[in-house]
Amino acid sequence: MANERIILGIDPGTTIMGFGLIKIVNKKMVFLQLNELQLSKYDNHYQKLKIIFERTIELIDTHNPDEIAIEAPFFGKNVQSMLKLGRAQGVAMAAGLSRDIPITEYEPKKIKMAITGNGNASKEQVAKMLQQLLGLKELPKNLDSTDGLAAAVCHFFNSGKVVGSKSYTGWDAFVKQNEERVKK
Repeated sequence: MANERIILGIDPGTTIMGFGLIKIVNKKMVFLQLNELQLSKYDNHYQKLKIIFERTIELIDTHNPDEIAIEAPFFGKNVQSMLKLGRAQGVAMAAGLSRDIPITEYEPKKIKMAITGNGNASKEQVAKMLQQLLGLKELPKNLDSTDGLAAAVCHFFNSGKVVGSKSYTGWDAFVKQNEERVKK
Protein backbone atom coordinates (compact mmCIF):
# COMPACT_ATOMS: atom_id res chain seq x y z
CA MET A 1 0.00 0.00 0.00
CA ALA A 2 1.32 3.48 -0.90
CA ASN A 3 0.77 4.83 2.64
CA GLU A 4 2.89 2.08 4.20
CA ARG A 5 6.62 1.73 4.54
CA ILE A 6 9.04 -0.16 6.75
CA ILE A 7 12.12 1.42 8.31
CA LEU A 8 15.04 -0.64 9.61
CA GLY A 9 17.12 1.15 12.21
CA ILE A 10 20.64 -0.05 13.01
CA ASP A 11 23.05 0.80 15.82
CA PRO A 12 26.27 -0.72 14.47
CA GLY A 13 28.88 -2.25 16.71
CA THR A 14 31.47 -5.01 16.78
CA THR A 15 30.40 -6.31 20.18
CA ILE A 16 26.64 -5.78 19.83
CA MET A 17 24.66 -4.57 16.82
CA GLY A 18 21.24 -3.29 17.82
CA PHE A 19 18.38 -3.11 15.35
CA GLY A 20 14.73 -2.21 15.29
CA LEU A 21 11.95 -2.19 12.75
CA ILE A 22 8.90 0.03 12.52
CA LYS A 23 6.12 0.16 9.98
CA ILE A 24 4.55 3.44 8.99
CA VAL A 25 0.83 3.13 8.29
CA ASN A 26 -1.03 6.32 7.37
CA LYS A 27 1.74 8.44 8.91
CA LYS A 28 1.63 6.53 12.22
CA MET A 29 4.33 4.29 13.67
CA VAL A 30 3.68 0.63 14.36
CA PHE A 31 6.32 -1.31 16.29
CA LEU A 32 7.48 -4.47 14.52
CA GLN A 33 10.64 -5.73 16.21
CA LEU A 34 13.77 -4.88 18.14
CA ASN A 35 16.68 -7.14 18.87
CA GLU A 36 20.44 -7.35 18.98
CA LEU A 37 23.16 -9.34 17.35
CA GLN A 38 25.68 -10.57 19.95
CA LEU A 39 29.18 -10.57 18.47
CA SER A 40 31.38 -10.77 21.57
CA LYS A 41 31.67 -14.56 21.27
CA TYR A 42 33.66 -14.15 18.05
CA ASP A 43 37.37 -13.35 18.33
CA ASN A 44 38.09 -12.58 14.69
CA HIS A 45 37.14 -9.02 13.68
CA TYR A 46 36.65 -10.01 10.03
CA GLN A 47 34.32 -12.83 11.04
CA LYS A 48 32.27 -10.27 13.01
CA LEU A 49 32.03 -8.07 9.91
CA LYS A 50 30.89 -11.02 7.81
CA ILE A 51 28.20 -11.86 10.37
CA ILE A 52 27.02 -8.23 10.50
CA PHE A 53 26.72 -8.21 6.70
CA GLU A 54 24.91 -11.57 6.58
CA ARG A 55 22.49 -10.71 9.40
CA THR A 56 21.69 -7.34 7.85
CA ILE A 57 20.98 -9.05 4.51
CA GLU A 58 18.78 -11.57 6.35
CA LEU A 59 16.82 -8.74 8.02
CA ILE A 60 16.39 -7.03 4.66
CA ASP A 61 15.25 -10.20 2.91
CA THR A 62 12.85 -11.10 5.74
CA HIS A 63 11.26 -7.69 6.39
CA ASN A 64 11.72 -5.87 3.05
CA PRO A 65 12.42 -2.44 4.53
CA ASP A 66 11.88 0.55 2.30
CA GLU A 67 14.57 2.57 4.08
CA ILE A 68 17.45 2.06 6.49
CA ALA A 69 18.43 4.53 9.21
CA ILE A 70 21.84 3.97 10.74
CA GLU A 71 23.57 5.60 13.68
CA ALA A 72 26.80 7.30 12.66
CA PRO A 73 29.91 6.50 14.68
CA PHE A 74 30.59 8.92 17.51
CA PHE A 75 34.03 10.45 17.78
CA GLY A 76 36.14 8.87 20.50
CA LYS A 77 39.72 8.95 21.66
CA ASN A 78 40.52 5.33 20.80
CA VAL A 79 41.40 5.29 17.10
CA GLN A 80 41.32 1.48 16.85
CA SER A 81 37.80 1.35 18.33
CA MET A 82 36.65 4.06 15.93
CA LEU A 83 38.11 2.16 12.98
CA LYS A 84 36.35 -1.06 13.99
CA LEU A 85 33.05 0.76 14.54
CA GLY A 86 33.36 2.44 11.14
CA ARG A 87 33.92 -0.92 9.50
CA ALA A 88 30.83 -2.35 11.23
CA GLN A 89 28.78 0.58 10.01
CA GLY A 90 30.25 0.21 6.52
CA VAL A 91 29.32 -3.45 6.11
CA ALA A 92 25.77 -2.77 7.38
CA MET A 93 25.51 0.06 4.85
CA ALA A 94 26.95 -2.15 2.10
CA ALA A 95 24.27 -4.76 2.81
CA GLY A 96 21.53 -2.16 2.32
CA LEU A 97 23.16 -0.64 -0.73
CA SER A 98 23.54 -4.09 -2.29
CA ARG A 99 19.72 -4.35 -2.15
CA ASP A 100 19.25 -0.77 -3.45
CA ILE A 101 17.69 0.42 -0.20
CA PRO A 102 18.11 4.13 0.60
CA ILE A 103 20.26 4.68 3.68
CA THR A 104 20.23 7.70 5.96
CA GLU A 105 22.90 8.26 8.57
CA TYR A 106 22.17 10.15 11.82
CA GLU A 107 24.55 11.46 14.45
CA PRO A 108 23.87 9.99 17.93
CA LYS A 109 22.97 13.44 19.31
CA LYS A 110 20.44 13.98 16.52
CA ILE A 111 18.77 10.64 17.32
CA LYS A 112 18.62 11.45 21.03
CA MET A 113 17.25 14.92 20.27
CA ALA A 114 14.55 13.52 17.96
CA ILE A 115 13.40 10.95 20.53
CA THR A 116 13.73 12.81 23.84
CA GLY A 117 14.24 16.47 22.97
CA ASN A 118 17.69 16.27 24.61
CA GLY A 119 20.78 15.55 22.53
CA ASN A 120 22.62 14.41 25.67
CA ALA A 121 19.95 11.96 26.86
CA SER A 122 21.06 8.65 28.36
CA LYS A 123 20.33 5.26 26.77
CA GLU A 124 17.76 4.71 29.53
CA GLN A 125 15.95 7.97 28.75
CA VAL A 126 15.83 7.11 25.03
CA ALA A 127 14.52 3.62 25.81
CA LYS A 128 11.80 4.93 28.15
CA MET A 129 10.63 7.46 25.57
CA LEU A 130 10.49 4.75 22.88
CA GLN A 131 8.46 2.63 25.30
CA GLN A 132 5.96 5.50 25.60
CA LEU A 133 5.89 6.35 21.89
CA LEU A 134 5.46 2.78 20.67
CA GLY A 135 3.58 1.23 23.59
CA LEU A 136 6.29 -1.33 24.33
CA LYS A 137 5.31 -3.59 27.22
CA GLU A 138 8.87 -4.08 28.42
CA LEU A 139 12.36 -2.98 27.54
CA PRO A 140 15.27 -5.29 26.74
CA LYS A 141 18.08 -5.68 29.27
CA ASN A 142 20.62 -4.49 26.73
CA LEU A 143 19.72 -1.09 25.31
CA ASP A 144 21.69 -1.38 22.06
CA SER A 145 18.55 -2.75 20.42
CA THR A 146 16.57 0.31 21.54
CA ASP A 147 19.31 2.46 20.00
CA GLY A 148 18.67 0.72 16.67
CA LEU A 149 14.93 1.28 17.10
CA ALA A 150 15.62 4.93 17.97
CA ALA A 151 17.43 5.39 14.64
CA ALA A 152 14.32 4.13 12.81
CA VAL A 153 11.99 6.41 14.81
CA CYS A 154 14.32 9.38 14.30
CA HIS A 155 14.20 8.72 10.56
CA PHE A 156 10.40 8.70 10.62
CA PHE A 157 10.34 11.97 12.57
CA ASN A 158 12.77 13.50 10.04
CA SER A 159 11.01 12.23 6.92
CA GLY A 160 11.17 14.89 4.28
CA LYS A 161 13.89 16.84 6.11
CA VAL A 162 17.48 16.79 4.90
CA VAL A 163 19.15 18.84 7.63
CA GLY A 164 21.91 17.00 9.49
CA SER A 165 21.65 13.67 7.72
CA LYS A 166 23.25 11.98 4.75
CA SER A 167 21.29 9.79 2.36
CA TYR A 168 22.59 7.40 -0.24
CA THR A 169 20.44 5.61 -2.81
CA GLY A 170 23.20 3.40 -4.19
CA TRP A 171 26.92 3.05 -4.69
CA ASP A 172 26.97 5.74 -7.39
CA ALA A 173 25.32 8.28 -5.09
CA PHE A 174 27.66 7.35 -2.23
CA VAL A 175 30.75 7.75 -4.43
CA LYS A 176 29.56 11.10 -5.83
CA GLN A 177 28.92 12.47 -2.33
CA ASN A 178 32.18 11.10 -0.93
CA GLU A 179 34.74 11.50 -3.72
CA GLU A 180 37.49 12.37 -1.24
CA ARG A 181 37.01 8.97 0.47
CA VAL A 182 37.34 6.92 -2.74
CA LYS A 183 40.79 5.72 -3.81
CA LYS A 184 41.36 5.58 -7.54
